[in-house]
Amino acid sequence: MPEQPVAAAEPDGRPLAEPPAPSGGRRGPLTVIVRLLTGRVVRWGFVVVAAALCALEIRDQWTAVRSALGHLGVLPVAGALVAVLLGLTAGMQSWRVLLAALGSPLPLRSAAGVVFVGQLGKYVPGSIWPVLAQMELGRAHRVPRRRSATASALTMLLSLAAGLIAALLTLPFLAGGAAARYRWAFLLAPVLLACLHPRVLNPVLNRLLRLARRAPLEQPLTGRAVATALAWALASWIPYGAQVWVLAVRLGASPGRAAVLSVGGFAFAWSVGFLAVFVPAGVGVRDLLLVAVLGTTMRTGDATAIALVSRLLMTAGDLCAAGLAVAFTRPGRRVRGGSGGGDHTGGPDGGDHTGGSSGDHGGGPGGSHGGPGGGSGDASSLATGPGPR
Repeated sequence: MPEQPVAAAEPDGRPLAEPPAPSGGRRGPLTVIVRLLTGRVVRWGFVVVAAALCALEIRDQWTAVRSALGHLGVLPVAGALVAVLLGLTAGMQSWRVLLAALGSPLPLRSAAGVVFVGQLGKYVPGSIWPVLAQMELGRAHRVPRRRSATASALTMLLSLAAGLIAALLTLPFLAGGAAARYRWAFLLAPVLLACLHPRVLNPVLNRLLRLARRAPLEQPLTGRAVATALAWALASWIPYGAQVWVLAVRLGASPGRAAVLSVGGFAFAWSVGFLAVFVPAGVGVRDLLLVAVLGTTMRTGDATAIALVSRLLMTAGDLCAAGLAVAFTRPGRRVRGGSGGGDHTGGPDGGDHTGGSSGDHGGGPGGSHGGPGGGSGDASSLATGPGPR
């Protein structure tokens, strides 16, 4: 009987992050191209270009909001920026819960590096870059590409469902006719919730993976995991709305009414902008809707200033979150592997390989990944690894 091939492993028994290439084998042109595109120089270049484009967007927005910032003051704007960072953190937790449910749990710092650095890709022309960036960043932590992509796509859907729910609970009672023409969007909330039920979601995901010629999910998503991720997505809209509320109160809006309108208005504006596929990135749609909602409780000029400053703060929040993720992710110590799914990303073709033991997800929140091939978790590993809002 022929012997079964044995997976290559490191000295401590953990499987290699990538299987060694056959000796003497010839590399095809596609293999060479993929290796170049996923190399250290290209990945560092992606991060630098994305951060530069993000900074340029802040510069372009600065002229429009400079006078508004003068009226708002430093402390309210700083408080609003902190609220944005809290919202981004809650969104990252939603992604982290889904990724763990799919079989690849990540410590908090590692997840922050993947999500916050990867989401800078949305400032690069082309809507697919944030997902691709998170897929490549996840490889540094032995997360299969298909799991990163699945978690990223589901996070966006959960954010949309949560945003519509938040708006549905507030705007119909307070916004008057400001959002009347967009009430059709509310009809999507129950549809999305039905699609997120595990009995519907798991077969759909497996079908999509088969169409992409990938293996089905090793671990089907449970109702508890989806509910927890949805709870984090709902929670994210509270600080996002709080950043609008802080600015609105500073300009004289009634604190109580402004609180409800800020959360619901921002969530609804983002959701409709997300659905407005005919408008690149929902540009303009979100601002107009937010101004219309806030205009029911304050002057249109003040509402416009808040919408512009909020857009600037969201961009600044993305840049700050990515910078903090890199700064606070230190070189990791070697940690013992857990008993996870044992998946790691394979060769340049993007295939996923399963080892006998995971060996890659150690420590609790705030931990890091150590060991060869696992990604040390420092700034260089984040960049060499190559994403709601």
